[in-house]
Amino acid sequence: MLYSAYQWQTDLMKPLRRAAAGVQGALKPFTGIPGFGGLAYVGAIAEMVSRSALTHHRPDFGIERVLVGNEEVAVIEQVAHRTPFCTLLHFRKDIVTAQPKVLVVAPLSGHFATLLRSTFRTLLPEHDVYMTDWHNARDIPVEAGEFGFDDYVEHVITFLEVLGPDSHVIAVCQPCVHALAAVAVMAQTKNPAQPSSMTLMAGPVDTRVNPTNVNKLASEKPISWFEKNLISKVPACHKGRGRRVYPGFLQLFAFMSMNSARHRKAHQDLFMHLAAGEVEKAEEIKDFYDEYFAVLDLTAEFYLETVERVFQNAALAEGTLTYRGMPVDPGAIRRTALLTIEGERDDICAPGQTVAAHDICTGIKPYMKRHHYQAGVGHYGVFSGRRWENQIYPMVRSMILSMA
Repeated sequence: MLYSAYQWQTDLMKPLRRAAAGVQGALKPFTGIPGFGGLAYVGAIAEMVSRSALTHHRPDFGIERVLVGNEEVAVIEQVAHRTPFCTLLHFRKDIVTAQPKVLVVAPLSGHFATLLRSTFRTLLPEHDVYMTDWHNARDIPVEAGEFGFDDYVEHVITFLEVLGPDSHVIAVCQPCVHALAAVAVMAQTKNPAQPSSMTLMAGPVDTRVNPTNVNKLASEKPISWFEKNLISKVPACHKGRGRRVYPGFLQLFAFMSMNSARHRKAHQDLFMHLAAGEVEKAEEIKDFYDEYFAVLDLTAEFYLETVERVFQNAALAEGTLTYRGMPVDPGAIRRTALLTIEGERDDICAPGQTVAAHDICTGIKPYMKRHHYQAGVGHYGVFSGRRWENQIYPMVRSMILSMA
């Protein structure tokens, strides 16, 4: 019922949004002409209405060229491996010099992997970058089967096998637990594709440490409540019709409610910039929300198992996590160096939760372990923005080079 109601409301508003887009286009030639100032406000209102919808398809990465040394080279998106649930995307560059192979494991938490565009752009000049491009569950036919916690871990293992030995893995936010579990399983099974280094960035390895509002919300109700109130079936108009999912729009609304005043002010600023003809300022806000309002659905089994194992039970830190029935032992990791990164102002994954990985990875020698605590950044500042580029990325690069 929940998803059907959302779909009904979206379909109902389509004609209004189309009409608003038409009004916006018709008034655009009059912007800035003396005597037509009032039309600027009408045009701004029309554009705000036309933009008042979520999208459910991945935006373009838009990374066409990067500077490698002193030479600008083309970047080509290439499929290295594909499953019904994820594409292993390779940002291929035609260069002679071999670069360290890096798998970036993106979150599966309601947004597309393009949210890490800044991360990829920074890594690309000096690394051969692959990434997990997770598919929207509402577009995956039920016949493809279920996708749960263990399936995510299996995907990370498979993708590291595709990259081969001497690769490196970087996990951002939520999948730090899944990536760490994958590397542990590979160590336990003596998989030759074990990565040389593992970087965990702002991830919930142990949510019992310094719990945030996100952690508290996840743990204050039984898992049956989440299943009853947050899980819905994909409507018949989509390819994944009948699949049980945690809708991306619910996750977005939850995140926005945590910072409602900031989002409200941003849209007020956007309206004023549009009305004043301040194009560059308006485009900056629009670019952010075009990305932020592009949402994807999670399979019900993955969402519920992640809430229970990661946020309610802290199973990896507790030593109770299993993979396909086998106990997961992070202490088995010996060949893979570990770097953890946390942000001082992170209100989603608080300081202390990621560095906890060092305590459970007992088999890694001390000289192969590093931790970086970045002052002055929140969650997104750990993997995007000026401090990521100038202070955090050099630590990541150093770790990879030291194990190359």
